Amino acid sequence: MRTTLPIVWVIIIATIAGFMLESGAGESALSAFALWPIGAGFMPWQLVTYAFLHASITHIAFNMYGLWMFGRELENLMGRRAFLNLYFASVISAALMQLMVTNATGGVYPTIGASGGVFGLLLAYGMFFPSRVLMLIFPPIALPAWLFVTLYAGLELTLGVTGSQTGVAHFAHLGGMAGAYIVIHLWRERRR
Repeated sequence: MRTTLPIVWVIIIATIAGFMLESGAGESALSAFALWPIGAGFMPWQLVTYAFLHASITHIAFNMYGLWMFGRELENLMGRRAFLNLYFASVISAALMQLMVTNATGGVYPTIGASGGVFGLLLAYGMFFPSRVLMLIFPPIALPAWLFVTLYAGLELTLGVTGSQTGVAHFAHLGGMAGAYIVIHLWRERRR
């Protein structure tokens, strides 16, 4: 009997491999595969490749934990292909949002990390499993998934608008959520 590795694990393994390659290649990996603003090194493949690069072990650890935590149940619910479409729609919509923000602000810096895809999965989790209880780490409070997602989106919007937490692509996170919402909305419309 042939068993197939879940897509969640394929993405995690590929992202860890990307991080290891980035660690070995250094600046050349960032200049080629990070998401750069249009006119400052942007190439079309960066809309996807940036999600396989990370700034640190902590950065990749949190993203892969979120991918594993929310992705397993979503993949079981929707199947491999739909899950893959949802994840990469979130990654790409996060990249597009980040490009709009850097264009509007004139920022010239690379964006890396799978957070946009993970935030898309978080939104999908809140939509498909709204009553599931999620436990916050700091402070340790149990919240239903829909409320957790709503509060987290509000926090990301606040931090993005105020610019009080630099070095984090808050609008890319929101872009990932927007991409997931659009994909789920289109699926639901097709079923009707």
